[in-house]
Amino acid sequence: MLGNDKVFIIAEAGVNHNGDKNIAYKLIDAAKAAGADAVKFQTFKAEKVISKDTSMASYQKKNIGQEESQLDMVKDLELSYSDFEELKAYCDKKGIIFLSSPFDEDSIDFLENLVPYYKIPSGEIVNKPYLQRVASKHKPMIMSTGMATLSDVEKALGDIYSVDKDAEIYLLHCTTNYPTPYEEVNLKAMITLKEAFKLPVGYSDHTDGIEIPVAAVSLGACIIEKHFTLDRNMIGPDHKASLEPEKFKTMVKAIRNVEKSLGDGIKRPTNSELQIKEVVRKKLVAAHDMEENDVVREGDITFKRAKDGLSPELFEIIIGKKLLKPIKKDEGFTLGHFMIEKSI
Repeated sequence: MLGNDKVFIIAEAGVNHNGDKNIAYKLIDAAKAAGADAVKFQTFKAEKVISKDTSMASYQKKNIGQEESQLDMVKDLELSYSDFEELKAYCDKKGIIFLSSPFDEDSIDFLENLVPYYKIPSGEIVNKPYLQRVASKHKPMIMSTGMATLSDVEKALGDIYSVDKDAEIYLLHCTTNYPTPYEEVNLKAMITLKEAFKLPVGYSDHTDGIEIPVAAVSLGACIIEKHFTLDRNMIGPDHKASLEPEKFKTMVKAIRNVEKSLGDGIKRPTNSELQIKEVVRKKLVAAHDMEENDVVREGDITFKRAKDGLSPELFEIIIGKKLLKPIKKDEGFTLGHFMIEKSI
């Protein structure tokens, strides 16, 4: 299983390198320093992915502050295959997993020997030839489900399983809007995906902050993907929906803390509670001095924190019992007050 029972945190660098390999190197360094398990890019040949007359998405126009064709914008964000080979080698050197989402079939083939898992972007979830090409590589797949219905996801899974019936698939709930308003997150849909398809789930976050990915972990996400940038003020379509390094590091720390706090679900005292319980839980204590052979009545007992004493659960049992030895006020009732202790 991906992550080995630890939440797998992906720093989604995407195209936040702005087409500059040197910035990509810096993103790798920053992702490693922030505690991410993997850093992910996007691999594509713009002219194979976008038609020349395709307009920019509304969020792209807003985030960039100008309008041009989507093809022209994306061409400026493209890195070469040789660039990605160098970035993969650099990730290996730094000890962070290299990932990249392919956006065309040539890129799927190119990444086969570079990535341990394929990351399927939301836009390809209805692209049967794409999905089957990825499935033919027989690698684990992390599939984002932005813009999708349950029916879309079901069909995509069918397309994948038709090629690789034993495919290892992880579903990421997400909302394809940059940044995503909180009211559009619908985080409970992640649970719906898990229940509907009996697959491990995670969350790809585009909100402006860290609260939602942390909440997703508390709801069972095993993967968190979050957009990552060196500077939110840089020009580009995704920077404003990304976290800067220090904020990303804060998110990672919060996720790890939540992860630790989830436990195994068994309700029992912790080791520290077992020690504290001895001085916090009240015991059965003598309300006043009593002599040997006195019969214990309700008014003879009080409930206090004490060094020794029987549990209040035994309150009714000792009422009416005769003392075998005297007891002082505030001394705890013990079995020795009611039972003859056998010597060994």
